[in-house]
Amino acid sequence: MIRKFTFGNPLSTDAVIATIPSSMDALPYFTSPETGSFLYKMEEDTLIYGLGEAVRGINKRGWIYESYASDDCNHAENKRSLYGVHNFLIIDGKKDLFGVFFDYPARLTFDIGYTSSNRLVITPQDNNLDIYLIESDDINDIVTQFRQLIGQSYIAPKWALGYGQSRWGYKNAEDIRTVVRRHREEHLPLDSVYMDIDYMDNYKDFTVNENRFPDFPSFVEEMKREKIHLVPIIDAGVKIEEGYSVYEEGVHNNYFCKKEDGTDFTAAVWPGHVCFPDFLNPAARRWFGLQYNTLLKQGIDGFWNDMNEPAIFYTPERLTNTLKELGDYCGRNLGVDDFFELKGKMEGLSNADEDYRSFYHNADGKLLRHDKVHNLYGYNMTRSASEAFEELLPEKRILIFSRSSYVGMHRYGGIWTGDNMSIWGHVLLNLKMLPSLNMCGFLYTGADLGGFGENTTEDLLLRFLALGIFTPLMRNHSALGTREQEVYQFEKSDVFRNLLMIRYGLLPYLYSEYVKASLKNKMLFRPLRFVYPKDSRAAQIEDQLMLSDELMIAPVYEQNVSGRYVYLPENMRMIRMRSLKDYDTELLPAGDHYVTIPLDTVVFFLRPNCIIPLSDGGENITEISGISLKLLGYVTDTASYDYYDDNGYEKDYGDPAHYNTIRVTASGNTKVTGERRLELSIASI
Repeated sequence: MIRKFTFGNPLSTDAVIATIPSSMDALPYFTSPETGSFLYKMEEDTLIYGLGEAVRGINKRGWIYESYASDDCNHAENKRSLYGVHNFLIIDGKKDLFGVFFDYPARLTFDIGYTSSNRLVITPQDNNLDIYLIESDDINDIVTQFRQLIGQSYIAPKWALGYGQSRWGYKNAEDIRTVVRRHREEHLPLDSVYMDIDYMDNYKDFTVNENRFPDFPSFVEEMKREKIHLVPIIDAGVKIEEGYSVYEEGVHNNYFCKKEDGTDFTAAVWPGHVCFPDFLNPAARRWFGLQYNTLLKQGIDGFWNDMNEPAIFYTPERLTNTLKELGDYCGRNLGVDDFFELKGKMEGLSNADEDYRSFYHNADGKLLRHDKVHNLYGYNMTRSASEAFEELLPEKRILIFSRSSYVGMHRYGGIWTGDNMSIWGHVLLNLKMLPSLNMCGFLYTGADLGGFGENTTEDLLLRFLALGIFTPLMRNHSALGTREQEVYQFEKSDVFRNLLMIRYGLLPYLYSEYVKASLKNKMLFRPLRFVYPKDSRAAQIEDQLMLSDELMIAPVYEQNVSGRYVYLPENMRMIRMRSLKDYDTELLPAGDHYVTIPLDTVVFFLRPNCIIPLSDGGENITEISGISLKLLGYVTDTASYDYYDDNGYEKDYGDPAHYNTIRVTASGNTKVTGERRLELSIASI
């Protein structure tokens, strides 16, 4: 059951698509100890799930979080906010079980047992918000009800589940040719290459540097012949430059955010001074979205949106004032207090709250100060692209994902989990983010494998990839100035090849489960608690996840270890894969096990009476056959699997003709039902 409670005069965020009338009853479970806050008294063992993209654990208890989209690449445990804002919680206690969504676009603080260990206190910037309460005796049903409330998740084209290579620093066509050539020569699977800001003409959106990429449409076609999709980045800021059509059109039509005096708000990011499109203005949103057609017409079929919190390096006014203040420090003998004051002035140039309070949006003729709708900016940038794709190419799936997001954006695109670092803790952090993001509808997601900032190591990249094998977005991405981390840069190229091949072998299963999770409003990744609610140990496990109904994954996330401990809530069959042709299985009883997992090995666990389809692998998505499949399973009695497949490019997903039910008995006999027959062989039962 879903109930809506309205406080004050909330702004419509369009996060919710269902019509739920506001209840006249008092909000249950919560009390208000002081004006503007909502208090819930937790029991000692109450678990708190949710908040999407956030630091710390799957259970969010014991920290304070702020929903305020932040450009901060240091995803350390002491941070309170990251790029995305996902105000959904599940309270799981002996007394209460319910979900709650705070639909609120400004700063919102969740004090989850931080100030007082048994108090959950939620404090909005003002008291204008909608609260949706979801009740059920099944935690999985709470998620499904919430996902029905907010709408079906975006489904990416099938090629976007192939392996992608990215780096800030591919400066010209030859750099990209080298990446593709090395992958193809060494038979390393690859489906896409991402183009960071260097492809643009002076960092101007929707432009291509003709010196670095002469005859860009021909280059796109050249890559397509290599079965490679190019995916350019698009930033939120539009460069201020006379003669640049995007800027001049935006000025002429008043499509940019304004200062209080009505002039265009100016800030600085990569190109220097920019204006920010007013994505809350429907006309401006459509105008910016249609700009993507400039690259679509040149053969591009995928994009990633960045810097859309929006990130601000500085504003001209703040820079001028700060430089004047810095002059006061010249020639002085700076002690510790003065030095840190000086340092703080420089650090305060970027993403300042004062700047976010200094510009406005035009939403249906009403001026809204940006800080009151800050969390909607990246969401509506990606919405602008998705709505334009629907207008321009209504039958074709276009890849689109974003750095910043809000609940509701999941209908329009995916996200990556931001500019992480090449540190071991971020393998585990990415794992813990996955179920929280899935709860909020973000299924097409993944991390920068190997880490974006700092220098990776061969073993770290291998462990990152061993997790990334299972995430829908599987992209290796790194920053300018860091160690080059394409897999061919390392000695163990044969190991990397085998790991990537395992991904392509698993793709029939992963794609099937990904699409079904969207169509059925389910989670792809779940905490063990969601599958084994009566197992008290399962509630404490945060470094293992269930992947759909069939698999459990338990990646290694520490350096210089040969394996890890794994808890099995039931008997499971361990699959230890070194390659698609070199693997063994072992039946393990319920309980604790130390599992040896060398760097060249991927381990996962099959639940009883479960089967999954496998392909023979390939070097790109076109080589993955949806007709001839093997089965991998643990069958004690009978098992069945609903296999979904489609052509991967059109939007007719959900058509029953795409489903095939595979039934297997312990003797290995097969029965296939559906519109099409599958050629099946039993790999391991």
